[in-house]
Amino acid sequence: MIARQDADRTAIEGIVHTFFAAFTSGPDGTARLDALRDLFLPGAVIVRTCGGEPTRYGVDDFIAPRQALLAGDTLTDFREWELPGRTDVFGDIAQHFCAYGKSGAQDGTPFTGRGMKTMQFVRTSAGWRISAAAWDDEREGLAVDGS
Repeated sequence: MIARQDADRTAIEGIVHTFFAAFTSGPDGTARLDALRDLFLPGAVIVRTCGGEPTRYGVDDFIAPRQALLAGDTLTDFREWELPGRTDVFGDIAQHFCAYGKSGAQDGTPFTGRGMKTMQFVRTSAGWRISAAAWDDEREGLAVDGS
């Protein structure tokens, strides 16, 4: 049982790593974002909060504008990466909750940021898939470290 949970955690953490690696500008960006589609269940829900009304995306609605942004010339040297997180597994469901960082330059102006992401997973006959994801970014009065 423990060996299976360890294998499940490893598989899920691999998906999380692939998810974050997709959000990197530069060569092969289109291929990395195209590969994201295989990580999601059809009909998965992605939600952005970030201090406003939540915005809900389907998989293609989420990927397409990011693909255009990362392939364009207004956002450069962009990348996102996972910071410490936690994966919980129970049978055929799992969740991953983590902080993340991001940096780049928008229209030549460098920026950095952090936030929190949550992803829910289900086991399918093809392996683990993301069924839902949501994120919130730091802003005035809300910081990853709790301050």
